[in-house]
Amino acid sequence: MTTTGWVLLAIVAALVWWAIAAYNRLVELRNRIANAFGQIDVQLKRRYDLIPNLVEVARGYLQHEASTLQAVIEARGQAQGAAAVARAAPTNAGAVGGLAMAEGVLGASLGRLMAVSERYPELKADATMQSLSEELASTENRVGFARQAFNDQVLDFNNAAQRFPTLIVARLAGFAPAAVLASTQSDEERRAPRVQF
Repeated sequence: MTTTGWVLLAIVAALVWWAIAAYNRLVELRNRIANAFGQIDVQLKRRYDLIPNLVEVARGYLQHEASTLQAVIEARGQAQGAAAVARAAPTNAGAVGGLAMAEGVLGASLGRLMAVSERYPELKADATMQSLSEELASTENRVGFARQAFNDQVLDFNNAAQRFPTLIVARLAGFAPAAVLASTQSDEERRAPRVQF
């Protein structure tokens, strides 16, 4: 083999080695997204488990607010379904977007429940309700931290997959951009709930 042949072979070997390294890096980053979503999923399950208890305690006091309680129950069910879809494909933008929307609806309905509960001093003073509310607030904080970690992993993955020349490997191997998990989708969701007495 001639010198030119050896040089070409070395160049091809270097390109293959680089492509394998780039592919493995993208796989690692995609797996980190799945792990970060797993942390969100743990906290969401905790929240989904708290909500029925909160609704049951409130039900005794809020007999005239059945529609509010029903909205919370329905939103919880939709959020659980969206979480299951996102759990199966945490890098799928549609699945993560669906979860974000369902979580927004659930957050809004929980906000309305808490605002309504402010009008009932007996409910507000109930020890179980206070404990569940504190536990829910703690869980919301944990969800927020887990969401931040997930979004950081998504950013790392998207940055790696969109940089040249790794972009070539990402496109050839079918690595689609991952979506961040936004906490709100609209201006209405960004507004704080109004509590009036």
